[in-house]
Amino acid sequence: MSLFSLIAALLIEQVRPLADRRLILAPLDRFADFLEGHLNAGEYRHGLFAWAILAVLLAGGSWLVFFLLCKVSPLLGWAWNVAVLYLTMGFRQFSHYVTDIQLALRLGDLPRARELLTAWRGRSAESFSSDEIARVTIEEGLAAAYRHVFAVVFWFVLLPGPMGAVLYRLAAHLADRWGRRADLAAGSRLGESSPGVDGSVAVATLEFGRFGEFAQQSFAIIDWLPARVTAFIFAIVGNFEDAAYCWRTQAAAWGQGQLGIVLAAGAGALGIRLGQPLTEGGELIDRAELGVGDDADVDSLQSAVGLVWRALVLWLFLLLLLGLASWVG
Repeated sequence: MSLFSLIAALLIEQVRPLADRRLILAPLDRFADFLEGHLNAGEYRHGLFAWAILAVLLAGGSWLVFFLLCKVSPLLGWAWNVAVLYLTMGFRQFSHYVTDIQLALRLGDLPRARELLTAWRGRSAESFSSDEIARVTIEEGLAAAYRHVFAVVFWFVLLPGPMGAVLYRLAAHLADRWGRRADLAAGSRLGESSPGVDGSVAVATLEFGRFGEFAQQSFAIIDWLPARVTAFIFAIVGNFEDAAYCWRTQAAAWGQGQLGIVLAAGAGALGIRLGQPLTEGGELIDRAELGVGDDADVDSLQSAVGLVWRALVLWLFLLLLLGLASWVG
């Protein structure tokens, strides 16, 4: 059932991608804000309790619906899996950016490529050269493929029903929503914040306290294994030796949780160099170098798309083997 659910969800999204995921996230954010407003007294345990409530209601609830539907008809359970995957995977929410940026670069339309990358990242790319746009696009594409496809698939397969897919996307969203504010709160306690004239930023972050720490920690645990499995699959479908070398020697320097492993292995598998310093908004951003070989360019974009598709096909093939082994057994 898992394999056919994934194939169906991917096909549906290719034909009719979800237009606006904010329709899904907005109710979730309102409920998260409600829990924060009623439970947050600045303590670690309050964040744990709020996170657990959301996980039980959403992840546990998705499994309960699956279980009840399967009691009525396995076909209904399968349809529920497909619907949840369609809402949680989001392959097309980033792939069209990569395609459009690649086309703009090949046509020599640098302003259009910068505009597309800015819209995707939410940060200005106006000072980027053609090669820098290609490099950052590959980084964003590999990260998005991992976050919105491979990690979701991993947990979907590992846990019953659609519970794993919901749990991963929920954990990622709460780590981003509550975890970043936990960092700001920690910075305020250490005197590292930059409050406004009236001190409002410092007051807000101090009031938030340690509420978001569990969201960060739980996501780091949930993200640990799928990142390594994805990096290993990138190595299999790309240059294995270089991917393993970059994973082992460069990933820790990236400093963005488990993404360093995925990006380092991806860069090594492609035989290109990612990372490296960038100038954004007139400020030089120091970034670690990932990968080996040539600098990324517009041709590397097509290679990165091929790597992602080969990795996805390998995922589906492994699922097929597992399904056959289970059926034979």
